[in-house]
Amino acid sequence: MAQPPQLTDEQRAAALAKAAEARRVRAEAKELLKTGSLRLSELFEKADSDELLAGLKVERVLAAMPGTGKIKAKRLMESVGIAENRRIRGLGDKQKEALLAEFS
Repeated sequence: MAQPPQLTDEQRAAALAKAAEARRVRAEAKELLKTGSLRLSELFEKADSDELLAGLKVERVLAAMPGTGKIKAKRLMESVGIAENRRIRGLGDKQKEALLAEFS
């Protein structure tokens, strides 16, 4: 089994800070979706230029939409043909269009 990379204390601190920032940005985006301050189409546009948002899992994004929970998000993903581990950056144009049509 491979060993984790040997990092200096500074490298470890930088990695932890980067991970914390990513979690903060993603949680903020999901909260904005939940409150209706951010539309799904706007999230897709932002994800094109923001690597942190592009790493959001589609299932978690859909579950954060108003009126949608984990079960409905999974069913929707199955009906559109999206793998359960798919991230926003991995969605195709037709998949994005189907999701936008569902939440418009």
